[in-house]
Amino acid sequence: MSGTGLLGLTFLLSGGSISRVAPAGNPPVQRSADPAQQRIQQLEEQLATVHTQQSRQLLAGSMVALIVMAVVSLLLGRVLAKRVLRPLRLITSATRRISADSLDRRLAVTGPVDEVKDLGDTIDELLERLEASFAAQRRFVANASHELRTPLATIRASLDVAGAKPDPAPSTVALADRVRTQLDRVDHLLDGFLVLARAQHGTPADATMVDLGDLIGVALHERTTDATTKRLKVTVDVPPATATQGSPALLARMVANVIDNAVTHNEHGGWIEITGSASEEETVLVVETGGRVLDQQEVDRLSQPFERLGGERIGSSGLGLSIVAAVAAAHGGRLALLARPEGGLCVSITLPVSKVPAAA
Repeated sequence: MSGTGLLGLTFLLSGGSISRVAPAGNPPVQRSADPAQQRIQQLEEQLATVHTQQSRQLLAGSMVALIVMAVVSLLLGRVLAKRVLRPLRLITSATRRISADSLDRRLAVTGPVDEVKDLGDTIDELLERLEASFAAQRRFVANASHELRTPLATIRASLDVAGAKPDPAPSTVALADRVRTQLDRVDHLLDGFLVLARAQHGTPADATMVDLGDLIGVALHERTTDATTKRLKVTVDVPPATATQGSPALLARMVANVIDNAVTHNEHGGWIEITGSASEEETVLVVETGGRVLDQQEVDRLSQPFERLGGERIGSSGLGLSIVAAVAAAHGGRLALLARPEGGLCVSITLPVSKVPAAA
């Protein structure tokens, strides 16, 4: 737009100066018989013709220059825009890499004090507040779970004392059994809270190479009675080299929760198929079960705490698969839940072989 305005102004000024010289289109002046006067008139006509040609050349040259400068301005503007917006792209890229498990990262934008640095500092302050909020939430869950264990242990001891008295009343024994059952459920729930808080706290400090095959064998051995009662057919195909680096306690709980979920929520006379595979970069553990056809939207919510299929509340704390997802994420892996078209559920856990994320 500036070039167009400059071209128009130049053309108007050049046109004004030409108009004072006899233009080529003016009617011919009556020629004098004086040869000198005729020569002057010829020179004026030639001068007017030269000015007209110069005006046309000026217009053509200005148009060419305007087109060239427009192209150069677009290219130069694009280069400058990329350079100016580069800090914003870096901020966007760094912000996308920050998740709930890496809130300790900061953008730390350097450079002159301008709008871009103010934006980076504002995002860093927001991340600091989020980190403090997440840490306070996890500490509360862990501390509350620890504190609740003491009164639960006291109640359990009181029940044992009441039941150990000679000739206790039948109602007292029945009440003690019911209360003890509920205490077991609460204790199991608190244990799940502690494991979930530990898994969400960050990378485990006791990371070592763990054979998933051994963990599967231990988990199946603990649920042998339940699997036999339900007459479940269990198939295991896990190579010996199916290993990963991580916390033995958390990985054992992860495998135990997957096996427990497969046994508890299986149908009578059903089946469980456990397969594993390992490559140079990652280890994959897949647990499939049969059963009724499930809704994929409901299955996707099972990795969240207290989510159950169909809102069922009996026999499950609702923390099993959420703990699995948290442990997998803490080890740099992921959990995938898929409703099988034939019915049943497919649980897939992918873990890195030897790479553990940087400690939070």
